[in-house]
Amino acid sequence: MTTQNTMSEQEILTDLLTSEKHITSTVNTFITESTCANLRQNLKDILTEEHSIHENLYNIMNQKGWYPTSDAEAQEVQKAKDKFNPLQV
Repeated sequence: MTTQNTMSEQEILTDLLTSEKHITSTVNTFITESTCANLRQNLKDILTEEHSIHENLYNIMNQKGWYPTSDAEAQEVQKAKDKFNPLQV
């Protein structure tokens, strides 16, 4: 008797999105710890590609209602701006 476990499209996309989050985090760490300018630039290029993949996966999931989001209230946006404004260089 063979039991076949298959993942739904939603489960696959969720897994891919989670993987992209880990990949971008890891690549970002590599960039900040690299001492080689050429390697750092290559990693930055990879990071840009990974962010694009992440955005595409998110858009697909959001359109299907599998990753719903809501707009932040103006007060919350201002609160975030106020919090991070002093950190600008």
